[in-house]
Amino acid sequence: MAESSNATTSEAPSTSVAAADARYTFDSDKLEELRKSSPWKDDPRYFKGVAVSPSAVMKMMTHCHSGVEKGVKKGGNPIEVMGLLLGRPDPTTPHTLIVTDVFPLPIEGFETRVIADDDDVVNHMIELGESLELTRKEKFMGWYHSHPFNVGIHSHCFLSQTDISTQLQWQRAEDPHGNPFLAIVVDPLRSLAKGTPELKAFRAFPPEYTNPVQNQCPNGEIIHEEQARLEQWGSCWSSYYELEVEYFMSAGARNVLSTLTQNFLWMRTLGSTPMCETEARDRHPDRVGKAAERIQKFQPAGSSGGGGAGDMPSALMGSSRGGRGGGASAPKLGGGGPGTGEKSGNKTPSTSAAGGSNDDEDGGELGKSCQAVIEIATEKLVGDIAQISKMELFLQT
Repeated sequence: MAESSNATTSEAPSTSVAAADARYTFDSDKLEELRKSSPWKDDPRYFKGVAVSPSAVMKMMTHCHSGVEKGVKKGGNPIEVMGLLLGRPDPTTPHTLIVTDVFPLPIEGFETRVIADDDDVVNHMIELGESLELTRKEKFMGWYHSHPFNVGIHSHCFLSQTDISTQLQWQRAEDPHGNPFLAIVVDPLRSLAKGTPELKAFRAFPPEYTNPVQNQCPNGEIIHEEQARLEQWGSCWSSYYELEVEYFMSAGARNVLSTLTQNFLWMRTLGSTPMCETEARDRHPDRVGKAAERIQKFQPAGSSGGGGAGDMPSALMGSSRGGRGGGASAPKLGGGGPGTGEKSGNKTPSTSAAGGSNDDEDGGELGKSCQAVIEIATEKLVGDIAQISKMELFLQT
């Protein structure tokens, strides 16, 4: 009975583990067939995702952090570094690229620019490629480099104009020969601040490609403000797109990590609070300010004395007097919220024909504004409770 119970409970995890183990091997004939057909030549957005092995991630992060340390020790800014990716397209999931290993290159760059045009570097790449042909069945299928800029609101994982030029050269040289090329950008300083790898994968569009969706950013999001697009994705935001990154590991590595997590990494969870991270602290005033501005739009107008700002709580919670804060917003704060199907129009059939539409719109916007306030307050409350709990647990004398 015990054996059958264990088999049942482990059936779902074993499926995902088997899929991850499959990333470490491939059918040579199917891969060669995929390379010959090269379906990515006819679709600029053919690839949707990238699977990266743990060893590749560790080598990339170690290399990029070494550039930070080297630049700081010299008394200057962190240094950009570059390397090559080893991997292949996946015949099992053809819209996915697999990165199994990486190899640092002896290149040091400067802000938004890393170039591999030195003769020594080129010779190093040739010798490395020739040696790998004798020992590995995979090819160089991409490159990575770091953007070690100061930690800000947005990640610095984007492609600069020089990066786009480099990526297009690689794609033109390799894609037609069955070897689709990938670009990965690492933000080492943000990775250090967050305690987790901050990297993104990209492919460049051909120069003749025109995106049918206006103002669409590399991650698929539509941002109408030009300045916001530039801050997040650089001046070439329309020239490339982002691929979803996932990580895979073998069953053996998964077991080792599970043991480490149970025995050691639990201390990291107790020793850190997301609310206290640098990024969260920097974003908090901006989030509060924006929420206040949105709420201010619904301040009752034409009120004086005790009927002014003092009526705002009742307006938010759904006053029985109706109007803007009335029945339209009550379902939003009563557990409905986005995606529950409890729209204000379904709850207030007595709304007048003249003002019904405006009430629905205001109620929806007010619900969203209130939800933003609730999220900020909840994060703050949970963070404070966590900090107090840790103080009580570990600072008792």
